[in-house]
Amino acid sequence: MAKERMLQFVTVKREMPEKRPANLRAHDFHEIYREFAAQKATEQSSRCSQCGVPYCQSHCPLHNNIPDWLRMTAEGRLQEAYELSQATNSFPEICGRICPQDRLCEGNCVIEQSGHGTVTIGSVEKYITDTAWENGWVKPVKPLMERAESVGIIGAGPGGLAAADMLRRKGFQVTVYDRYDRAGGLMTYGIPGFKLEKPVVMQRVEQLEQSGVSFVMNCKVGEDLSFDAIRGQHDAVLIATGVYKMRDVGAPGVGQAGIVQALDYLTASNRKSFGDDVEAYESGELNAEGKRVVVIGGGDTAMDCVRTAIRQGATSVKCLYRRDRANMPGSQRETQNAEEEGVEFVWLSAPKGFTGNGAVEGVIVQKMRLGAPDASGRQMPEVIEGADYVEGADLVITALGFEPEDLPKLWGVPDLAVTRWGTIKADFRTHQTAIPGVFAAGDIVRGASLVVWAIRDGREAADAIADYIAQPASVAAE
Repeated sequence: MAKERMLQFVTVKREMPEKRPANLRAHDFHEIYREFAAQKATEQSSRCSQCGVPYCQSHCPLHNNIPDWLRMTAEGRLQEAYELSQATNSFPEICGRICPQDRLCEGNCVIEQSGHGTVTIGSVEKYITDTAWENGWVKPVKPLMERAESVGIIGAGPGGLAAADMLRRKGFQVTVYDRYDRAGGLMTYGIPGFKLEKPVVMQRVEQLEQSGVSFVMNCKVGEDLSFDAIRGQHDAVLIATGVYKMRDVGAPGVGQAGIVQALDYLTASNRKSFGDDVEAYESGELNAEGKRVVVIGGGDTAMDCVRTAIRQGATSVKCLYRRDRANMPGSQRETQNAEEEGVEFVWLSAPKGFTGNGAVEGVIVQKMRLGAPDASGRQMPEVIEGADYVEGADLVITALGFEPEDLPKLWGVPDLAVTRWGTIKADFRTHQTAIPGVFAAGDIVRGASLVVWAIRDGREAADAIADYIAQPASVAAE
């Protein structure tokens, strides 16, 4: 029966869930893709070829058992499909929404390579887990045995929360410390609601709380609580702070009013979605309404900014990127969504400076061309002399990527070794740092990356921490 239900890719065409019309979705922050109906999820899952070497699974950072839960979905065995999905992924409902499937699982689907169109893996994953929540299949963690040992986790983003989930399943006492008032990290305050609605994150945080994870919020390590104090309270510590320092634009006029950083802008918008009072939003400082907006950058954060500005009622939104469409780092799917919603992309363009007298009035744009490849094989942008022009702007948002904060200095921990990029040095297998009993995972180790990689790191670190605590004290101290 299973075989009859599968291998339908020849007769069944690929279909994504219905996308809300651009003229409607551009006025709110709700997710743009509708939910699969049960029949459609079954039909699309049946397109899986059940290939012997599942490239979708091998190209997933979590190595999710995708072919098996697609087969279970095709057979109507949704609770089993969810349990299998949850076994390798702490937050499948989040990954189904925000993973760049076009670059990972779906982009490596065998039937995609054969010209039949990939299986819509992400949409099915989202459907499975949303169904699980609706039916009460997602339960608080109840470990078989409680353990006395405790672990402190600094950072309530995807890496820290994934580690907390796994450590509670093993019975450890877990406390998570975070600088913000809500857990979730960039999933809560960085990613807009049209990609990831906030109740989806909050329900998972609540599940962790019900599972016995303790949260200490509004806690800035090094100010409100010292790193040494946290170490003293726990048998092991995991640093999962992520990277929050944004790269600046080194150009004349950059200090003027109206030039803001992407994370500040996105955080203000997301706080408004929670109903918070946000003074910088109400004053117009971090609000695009009625303004000509220019976003500088070509990654996923830049895509989040341009699409947020559209929804806030900007009169125009332009995105400057120094390379062309084929070489931009952001998701092509997100770029298409942005264009549908009215964003204009200005390719091969970079900021040379900013005009204005205290408040920005325009961006001095220098046109670029792609020259010889660099060491990575990527073509380097070169300035076209004499082609500069001024792009009028009332709000400029810089989205040039993230860098790590100087944690050894901020926390007063000189023994915490870092790389030349400022990321924490940690063993790539055990995630242990140079300080005994201190581990690190996620973006603070690998640099700014995807949520799914942070989840993988957090889960791996949890296993390593459990092994460390289980060692005799003499071995662990070595």
